Amino acid sequence: MHNYAHLLDDYEDDDQPRYRKPRKKAAKAPVALADPEVGYQHEFRPTFPPDPTKHEYQWVVDYLKDFYNDQLIADVLHRVKGGKEANVYCCEAHPVTGVDLLAAKIYRPREFRSLRNDAVYRQGRRVLGGDGKRVKSDRELHAVAKGSSYGKRVAHTSWLAHEYETLQALYAAGADVPKPWAVGSNAILMEYLGEAGVAAPTLQETRLAQHEARPLLDRVIHNLDLMLQQGRVHGDLSAFNILYWESDIHLIDFPQVVDIRTNHEAWDIFYRDVERVCQYFDRYGVAPNAHRLATKLWRRYVPEDDFEKHNLLALAETMDEGED
Repeated sequence: MHNYAHLLDDYEDDDQPRYRKPRKKAAKAPVALADPEVGYQHEFRPTFPPDPTKHEYQWVVDYLKDFYNDQLIADVLHRVKGGKEANVYCCEAHPVTGVDLLAAKIYRPREFRSLRNDAVYRQGRRVLGGDGKRVKSDRELHAVAKGSSYGKRVAHTSWLAHEYETLQALYAAGADVPKPWAVGSNAILMEYLGEAGVAAPTLQETRLAQHEARPLLDRVIHNLDLMLQQGRVHGDLSAFNILYWESDIHLIDFPQVVDIRTNHEAWDIFYRDVERVCQYFDRYGVAPNAHRLATKLWRRYVPEDDFEKHNLLALAETMDEGED
């Protein structure tokens, strides 16, 4: 495990707590969907109240009923948050799961989504099917490239599949992400953080105690490093996509994750992630220089010829020469 103290050389305070050793997590396999014929035999009617247009209630019924039939959830209690891309719901878990609550993330149908420039994130990414496997059909790949209605549906499925596959990989690697439980036609079921009536807030909504700031920054840096080990960049990381609960953090929202080996914009996207994180922690006076931190993390996993493409190698060497 890397020691990140030398990356945070913009400040030194012996009274501040240092980097905490990452918590060890057992790599648990996500729960597979059960046989569709097994499960509840009566109709799924969640207590979640319908909205005036009834669109949302119908989405909840349509996209979460398989989780209900497979005895993963017993009810949908309330919406945790609504977003441009997806809504997240607090669900009562089925007793057989061994947990009280689970979170269900339902993607909005493509016509209701508003993500811009998603082609930047899809650059160099494999197209994944609903089973999480790479799509090899020339017909489907051609449809995606052409942007036909069918191709957009395939791309939408791939978008969701990448988030679930990323959660699986990062959770198994010990990252601070919600445990993935199952994936459906347009939804992901995962660990719920918080209590039934109070979901875990984001860092943006949280006022940290001063003594918490540096250990949590260290923890975020550890996760950035771990993602790069896996060849991934979050792509939209900020205090809005980091949950805070019981003095710990969890990173969320990974549909736009990019591959550092195939996406030519990966460095720019990674640097933006780091910059946003540093902007948040700067209010506590513990933020390092964002460019220096991003550069040092990137150098660990990206060949020097890629550095030359981004004109970073000379800058990094200059920084090294100026260090103690």
